[in-house]
Amino acid sequence: MNSTRLRALTTTTGPFASVYIDDSHNTEDAAHAMELRWRALRDELVSAGAEPAVVDPIGTALLGQVPSVGVSGRAVIAGPEGVILDEQLIRPPVTPTARYSPVPYLVPLIEHGTASPCHVVAAVDHTGADIEVFAAGGVPVKTETVEGEGYPVHHAASAESPGYGDPQQRSDEERRKNIRAVAERLTAIVDADDPEIVFVIGETSSTADLTAAAPERLATRLVDLHLGARRGGVAAADVRRAVAEEFARRQNEVIADVAERFEAGLGHEPALAVEGLTAVCGALRNGEVETLIIGDLDGATVVDGGPDAGGIVTLAPTPEILSELGLAPERTLLADEALPLAAVMIGAELVRVDERIAPRDGVGAVLRYSPRSPALG
Repeated sequence: MNSTRLRALTTTTGPFASVYIDDSHNTEDAAHAMELRWRALRDELVSAGAEPAVVDPIGTALLGQVPSVGVSGRAVIAGPEGVILDEQLIRPPVTPTARYSPVPYLVPLIEHGTASPCHVVAAVDHTGADIEVFAAGGVPVKTETVEGEGYPVHHAASAESPGYGDPQQRSDEERRKNIRAVAERLTAIVDADDPEIVFVIGETSSTADLTAAAPERLATRLVDLHLGARRGGVAAADVRRAVAEEFARRQNEVIADVAERFEAGLGHEPALAVEGLTAVCGALRNGEVETLIIGDLDGATVVDGGPDAGGIVTLAPTPEILSELGLAPERTLLADEALPLAAVMIGAELVRVDERIAPRDGVGAVLRYSPRSPALG
């Protein structure tokens, strides 16, 4: 996961309430079920000491908006000033989670989010296109329709006259004209919004012609969802599912690449990867982590020097190591909360462990460069 969009969490004062919940709306009683799930999580937060100023905005976000269609999850993180992050998850969490802590809890977001980056969905045919732009996290931000001016676009039943003025040739040119208009508009969106993917829906001839008409910066981002025709009434849930599957496929490729680089980095001399709580804390403090790999940390804790001494960037696995660095331990934090936030602060990527990666202590890192010197921890 690219951590850039999470930077707002590093500049906001806590404590934070972090909620991960199944907000699927695929049954008749979905709204009521969602309310019951939220009520249980709200009780957990209140029992943990969360103030209404933190809890209430989360309830408003979860229950006060138009629900998504189909199976999905939701991540909401709030602080004393209100909601800081509100995103759809590609996969709902198996178990609803609520934490109230000095720093936000990001692990379920890393695991279930893949949180879709900025992307576009365009339903295309030879008369134009219906376009929807989504911000990071899958939030729709704008929709528009491109109506091609070319007409007619359908071939005549039989050619009225061969050669010059042939109706079939005219209709082919009008079709190409309309597709060029769609390609020009999508290219403008790519230039303005920089979406990672432009998903297309349409008949094979339409999507193929769009690819042919697209400049390279658009063509390299086009992904055909193979869901049928623009006017074919493709269900929103089917589009959402196909988009989620593509992002999941890409996430799988990222994890495979990280696993390969991690294993290679551990065997490299000097090391280009580290594992274990002590080594990862040191690499995070030194700004050396390119990708943080998070697994099950079994309730492990870390300490830092507190906000006045640099806060999360002073992480160490024990008070003794922090003291050796000349800092007094001020806070004890859960490692699965503190380490991802420290990674966000230095612009590192975030990856959740799967069966391909098993770092010591449940945490590892691929480094940007070899450590300048052995880390204390």
